Amino acid sequence: MPLWLSAALSIVTVVAILAAIHVPLGGWIHRVYTSPKHLRIERAIYRLVGVDPDTEQRWQTYAISLVSFSIVSILALWGLLVAQRLLPWSQGRSMHVDTALNTAVSFVTNTNWQSYAGESGTGYLVQAAGLAVQNFLSAAVGLAVAVAVVRGLARERTDRIGNFWVDLTRGVIRILLPLAVVGAILLVVCGVIQNVTDPYTVTTITGGTQVIQGGPVASQEAIKELGTNGGGFFNANSAHPFENPSGLTNLIEIVFLLAIASALPRTYGLLVGDRRQGRAMAITMAILGVGAMVLLTVVELHWGTMEGKEQRFGVAWSAIFGSATTGTSTGAVNSLHESFSPLGGGLLLLNMMLGELSPGGVGTGLYSMITMIVITVFLAGLMVGRTPELLGKTIGRQEITLAALSLVVTPALTLLGAGISLVLPVATASMSTSGPHGLSEMLYAFTSAANNNGSAFAGLSADTPYLNLVLATAMLLGRFVPILLLVRLAGRLGEQQRRPETAGTMPTHTASFVGLLVAVILIVAALTYFPSLALGPVAEALS
Repeated sequence: MPLWLSAALSIVTVVAILAAIHVPLGGWIHRVYTSPKHLRIERAIYRLVGVDPDTEQRWQTYAISLVSFSIVSILALWGLLVAQRLLPWSQGRSMHVDTALNTAVSFVTNTNWQSYAGESGTGYLVQAAGLAVQNFLSAAVGLAVAVAVVRGLARERTDRIGNFWVDLTRGVIRILLPLAVVGAILLVVCGVIQNVTDPYTVTTITGGTQVIQGGPVASQEAIKELGTNGGGFFNANSAHPFENPSGLTNLIEIVFLLAIASALPRTYGLLVGDRRQGRAMAITMAILGVGAMVLLTVVELHWGTMEGKEQRFGVAWSAIFGSATTGTSTGAVNSLHESFSPLGGGLLLLNMMLGELSPGGVGTGLYSMITMIVITVFLAGLMVGRTPELLGKTIGRQEITLAALSLVVTPALTLLGAGISLVLPVATASMSTSGPHGLSEMLYAFTSAANNNGSAFAGLSADTPYLNLVLATAMLLGRFVPILLLVRLAGRLGEQQRRPETAGTMPTHTASFVGLLVAVILIVAALTYFPSLALGPVAEALS
């Protein structure tokens, strides 16, 4: 079979599976967040933390709850990482204080950037009780924010946008945990390891020795992909045969990392009472996601090599995985992104620079796309001289200000962080090379951190006090500043009274609006990032 045909069938297979689960999974998530009933285990959790689940919160209280929970999570995980050498199943491992802080921030912000080698930096207890737990919680926070923003659009004349503790608990108990249990069992059946066996040394056929690492890998792998987290149990991440042993597990993991984010447009349409809105959003995400996947695959088949890629996956499946993981906020890798062709590496960067809307992370993709819809509606209103509206809600000065500010946070962190670091010897000493490729390494690191992705160009030795602290700051601000702005936007929209639709109302579910939305997303990214891309991957490709 020709390579191009095999690659095309591979992409079609992924798209077909996602299309098949889009409606049932999106409907299930909708029922989870609209059900008036609380499960017994949920009521026990609410009593434990002293929360009345039937009382909804104003946007201020919702935001304070979210930030407070995240700060406590960072401190708890940081303490666990620093003290792990004293804990059971630690295998004698430890972390520097700055590495531990970077890791704690990384996992709580759903970035899962790892400046340490997974199998040598953390023991089994920390992997299971620390990192895996945050994989659930950080993904559930993203879901909670997305649902709160949609409630602001769907409701009127109210200052309540839900209860953060209820949204968080339901996201974990009813969505992520059941899916992860099924996913872990499926991965174990397909060959991913799951044990607490101590590392042991074997003699190789050449007479040397090699340490074979075990661990609770399948359970971490399932939520790592389903929660668009990305932190690998092993340093090689999903390129490691214990995490991803075959072509079948590779397909399963790609579907896992795209599944929830791809289904959320269906949830959005149901929550706002107009399924056409959900279909328009899903089509927009599909155009961006499938388009990037096809383009990256073509580039790698034409200019790429097998360097840095696994024989059991090949070039096409490595490109598909790379596009999927940078189109979401996952950051998992089944190949070395730095080994992609210069244009291929540039496309991976562009995927993240688009704001990870194709389809984005769990929850983050949905609320980021809503931000772009607000921007597009406002621009369209300016072009035709009408007051911009979205689902009957006026997009006025304060609303567009909040959306615009949330949009510029990530580019500011990326470009300022990379630009400053490129002139500081303490940062450039970590680069493996200079010139356009060196710029791409640093630019990729800050793009990944500010977008809460977590993948990296491995040539950058990021485990230094400077990069650990600066990238942790980028992760924190890139995660929580947009969230706080959008929670405030949800409060503003919820307080409005819905306007009746008239002949002058611009529909936001039509093919023309989808085309305009795609154009706005691409133009905003191009205007923001083209100079840096031109000096990095484009210049490297032309050289």
